[in-house]
Amino acid sequence: MTNPSDDFLDADAFFFIGSNPLEAHPVIGNKIKYAIKFNGAKAIVIDPRRTELAEMAEYHVPLNSGTDVAFINGLMHIIIKEGWTDDEYIKTRTRGFEELKEVVKNYPPEKVAAFCGTDVETMYAIAELYAKTEKAPIVWGLGITEHTTGVDNVISLSNLGLITGHVGKPSAGLNPLRGQNNVQGACDMGCLPDTYPGYPRVDNPEVHARFEKLWNAKLSNEVGLMIPQMMNGAIDGNVKAMIIMGEDIVLSDPDANHIKKALDSLEFFVSIEIFMSETAKHADVILPARAFAEKNGTFTPSERRVQLVNEAVSAPGEAMPEWWMIREIANRIGRTDGFEWESAEDIFEDIRAAIPAWQGMTYPRLRKEHGLTWPCPTMDHPGTPILHIGKFTTPDGIGRLLPREYREPAELPDEEYPILLNTGRRLGHYNVTTRYSDTLNAINPYETAYIHPSDAAELGIEELDFIRVTSRRGSVVTRVTITDAVKPKNMFMTFHFKESPVNDLTNSAFDPVSMTGEYKISAVKVEKVKIKEEYKDEVLRFVPLTELVEG
Repeated sequence: MTNPSDDFLDADAFFFIGSNPLEAHPVIGNKIKYAIKFNGAKAIVIDPRRTELAEMAEYHVPLNSGTDVAFINGLMHIIIKEGWTDDEYIKTRTRGFEELKEVVKNYPPEKVAAFCGTDVETMYAIAELYAKTEKAPIVWGLGITEHTTGVDNVISLSNLGLITGHVGKPSAGLNPLRGQNNVQGACDMGCLPDTYPGYPRVDNPEVHARFEKLWNAKLSNEVGLMIPQMMNGAIDGNVKAMIIMGEDIVLSDPDANHIKKALDSLEFFVSIEIFMSETAKHADVILPARAFAEKNGTFTPSERRVQLVNEAVSAPGEAMPEWWMIREIANRIGRTDGFEWESAEDIFEDIRAAIPAWQGMTYPRLRKEHGLTWPCPTMDHPGTPILHIGKFTTPDGIGRLLPREYREPAELPDEEYPILLNTGRRLGHYNVTTRYSDTLNAINPYETAYIHPSDAAELGIEELDFIRVTSRRGSVVTRVTITDAVKPKNMFMTFHFKESPVNDLTNSAFDPVSMTGEYKISAVKVEKVKIKEEYKDEVLRFVPLTELVEG
């Protein structure tokens, strides 16, 4: 995220695409609501569904899923043709404009509008509003990244921001909203297979030598495995053991049956968890972790602001901080040097030594200043809420324009599987963890898949009926709600409910660069089913509904 979320309060026009922040990121969502309702900000919402945010928008495009690159190229075609580019910015701060121009000239709005799910007039209006508004942040979420073209989608949005000069300015920029509260922090710490903490490449010889010296250890200089490679490796017998910490991949990863097979193929599997999750059920050993309010440390959310968290309540039983578990495992396999930590603050001092951009942050500063935003390289540095002011953080200070062509999704509806399934989140729950809250379950007790009235009529389905949804990978049963918030031959489900585990259905095809699964597009078929009489009026938590189908 190039800008802090407080910048949203002063925005004049938002460009939302593949993001539903009012439900998926409600704290930031409240800032967005305030900007629209009280400060007069206009909103462009590109979303296949008609969400609450779409209802507030100046323009809502119910984009056909998977056509993002074509749509963005079409907008850039208009902006270049109409002379709405920031020519001085392009000349002095970017490289690759002529190559981009050559590609996007093949995406005139007359060609792409209907294909993407809109019309030419709306595309022109959106292009003009975004290009001519100085304070116009682009905001995206998992609806952009969870595609086989996810990286191309993000690069295309970067291109759009650069040709209009919107990057490196207040209340503008490129703003991906992370899926969880410390995803940014985990990536910063090197929880990626190709980087050390702070993002230097593991296969860079100089970087590799620096970290070997810093950690007094022999390190591999080979890029590690991404999640799909780990799962395939487990099934093939090449990956023997795993530790999974705070992640319920059986419910959250695509093609869940493939994930279960991978976990059961491991010789040894450790789950570090706070609940008996669906993933933990496959583990040989379960280590009891502490929840967020039971430990000390830092979280770094989307906006790169490092924040202290303090233990607010005592942990139950034998639950321990994850860092303590890692230290103990390291000690017991003979590694003590470098694992002498006695507190989260000790570890933070190691982080400062490893990451130059963090060296100006200390626990006393974080406490006094209520968080600091990296880069913060020195003790007198104020932090960097806005990235790329004046020049980019690339080695030469220049931003790259990288043209991208449209590519089809890996799987589209056909005669056998005629409905496109999209997945996401709902305000009433957060991932799967909140299902253990009786209060939240009383409000949102079960999944209700969204289905269009025309499809419901064709299938003879009424509100809250039960349906079986089947893809090439699996089958689940769920209740339905009938709504025109989704388009005909489209449906929407969340992954909060293990009674209706939607990721039994989703496609495990992935982006070739990020290896993120294509959660947003799966071809399915739907049929009405009956639940056994004794269960039809019951709300059964954690019982697979497929077990309750009559016949």
